[in-house]
Amino acid sequence: MPDLTEVTIGYVSAVDQMGAAVALDIGFYDELNLDVNLAQPFPTGVDALNALDAGDVDFVQVGTPSIGAVLQGMDLVYLGNYSGSSSQLGIDETMAMVATEESEIDPDDLSTLAGKRIGVSIGSINHLYALGVLEDAGLGPDDVELVNTPPPDMGVAMETDGLDAAVVWDPWPITIREDVDGVFEVSRGGGHIAYIGYIVSTREYVENNPEVVEAVLTARAAADHWMRENPEEAADVTVRWIPGTEIEVAEEAMQYNIIQLDPRFSACNYLALDTMMQVFADMEVVDGTYDVNDHFMPGPILSVMEEYPELFDDLPEIPEEAQITPDYTFARGEAQSACPEG
Repeated sequence: MPDLTEVTIGYVSAVDQMGAAVALDIGFYDELNLDVNLAQPFPTGVDALNALDAGDVDFVQVGTPSIGAVLQGMDLVYLGNYSGSSSQLGIDETMAMVATEESEIDPDDLSTLAGKRIGVSIGSINHLYALGVLEDAGLGPDDVELVNTPPPDMGVAMETDGLDAAVVWDPWPITIREDVDGVFEVSRGGGHIAYIGYIVSTREYVENNPEVVEAVLTARAAADHWMRENPEEAADVTVRWIPGTEIEVAEEAMQYNIIQLDPRFSACNYLALDTMMQVFADMEVVDGTYDVNDHFMPGPILSVMEEYPELFDDLPEIPEEAQITPDYTFARGEAQSACPEG
């Protein structure tokens, strides 16, 4: 029996990041000779990236915080999706806004968000979702007060009148709605943003461990496929790995999560990152942009897609024009033409 390769993976306490835990619980890592340790759940992607930069973990699952990290000099590479879509641009079913009864926010008239205190994690995907909801309501970030709040603290902040509303990923909006009297859902999904959620590592690690990278991506693809077929069992895994999550909350959240479990890469994933990075740059959340071609490494996941087609055959077909090869070079205009908005 071959020796197992030790790997440490970091994840955030979010339902859409449960593929890392499912692959461990079901044994998909073991089948590929990986001895995987999951780090304690990080509050945000920024914390996960700090652990990756410090060498405490080998892989993390992260979206928008990777933009700032790359701009600050971290040599990250994007290897696959933990959540998102390779068949369309806009997808955000795992995101929601919730509000207090006292806020007088009207879900049917989102202009009522004006002047409200909205909790987000600045620089994370929920921040982008908030900006998307505001834009579609004819509002900008200056029309509200965006309050930087870690997801685990949002419920208490709403209960103690520190926030009127909160925007966050599952399970938190469902948990807050269940735990805080009078809280209700304002918005769920809606295609407001191009969701970005990537499995990443450092370039040095990937170049030195190509077989490990492909094995991790294979195990994750197997876990995603299993979750799409077994959402109730996946909810059981969730309550074990996200402390304090009730099974009813996990079951509801998992129904949204499986819509976005598409680990494949296409031109749409390059376009999603480029689009969201430009939004942050325009809002001056980050200083500048970078060429996404320099940080995508599609070869390993494309190999998994070719070798294990049965792990992806239940997913929507990638538009022919959006399909890529290992030497693909992103061109924004071509990708926009190839990827449906969603």
